[in-house]
Amino acid sequence: MTHAPRPGSPAFLAAYDEVLAADWPAGTSSSLIPTPYGATHVNSCGPEGAPPLVLLPGGGATSTVWSVQAAHLGRTHRVHAVDLVGEPGRSTPGERPLRSAADLAAWLDALLDGLGAESAALCGHSYGGWIALRYALHAPRRVSRLVLVDPTQCFAGFRPGYLLHALPMLLRPTARRTRAFLAWETGGAPLSSAWTRLRDEAVGFPSARPVTGPRPSPEELRGLEVETLVVLAEDSRAHDAGRVAAAAGRLLPHAGAVVTVGGATHHSMPLGAPGAAGISRHIEVFLSAPARPVPPRPSAPPRPNRPAR
Repeated sequence: MTHAPRPGSPAFLAAYDEVLAADWPAGTSSSLIPTPYGATHVNSCGPEGAPPLVLLPGGGATSTVWSVQAAHLGRTHRVHAVDLVGEPGRSTPGERPLRSAADLAAWLDALLDGLGAESAALCGHSYGGWIALRYALHAPRRVSRLVLVDPTQCFAGFRPGYLLHALPMLLRPTARRTRAFLAWETGGAPLSSAWTRLRDEAVGFPSARPVTGPRPSPEELRGLEVETLVVLAEDSRAHDAGRVAAAAGRLLPHAGAVVTVGGATHHSMPLGAPGAAGISRHIEVFLSAPARPVPPRPSAPPRPNRPAR
């Protein structure tokens, strides 16, 4: 009989370290950033003093999922990939639990403070994209650029078929069920063998119920002042990429671009998707482009004079 791994169990930690050694750039360093919600583990690479870029993974993926993008973007940015508190990884939840979107915003405030970054580019995949977008709406001055990689619950809901396929894995997670689900969603695309072993060890990892919430309203999205790049997977089974692209292009006034990557699926991004190098180039070009002038908000029309009573 096998037992589910505990946080910090030797099997999980060994698999985690194997991914860093096999897939991440030489010189990657790790740190623990204290926050009111626990100690947040961060894997960092790239030149000290370069513009900061914070990467948020999808649910259950750990920060290690960003290896391909970290290797590319670490040439021009100081990359900080984060293990979400309460999710599989090396972050340690504190006595104060994350319960709301406001808590997530306060957690990211403390994380940026701990990194010494008054502002940073923020990139999130899947659930991490929802967190990143919510934070940009909360603290636009702390987000220099926003990148959303096949984000979920931001512009459209999940496909019912995706949720049905995920249900057995969510109700009673096992390594076999997780592998079967990933193989279905990615169409059998080859994934990093080291990361796949880590994903196996993460099954059953005790985690807090993730903070979720409604999609941002059209009014919130139209008011977003942060330049944003949306990178979508053409063959994503999580949602309809065309519908997401149309909604993002319509609702984001400062969208730098909405890019759809052919042959990619939701879970093969950002981990070695077909066209992964292209994904990194899109992000690099977007992050390096000069800031666009923000058009002034239209002023309210003057009110007509009313006759005195």
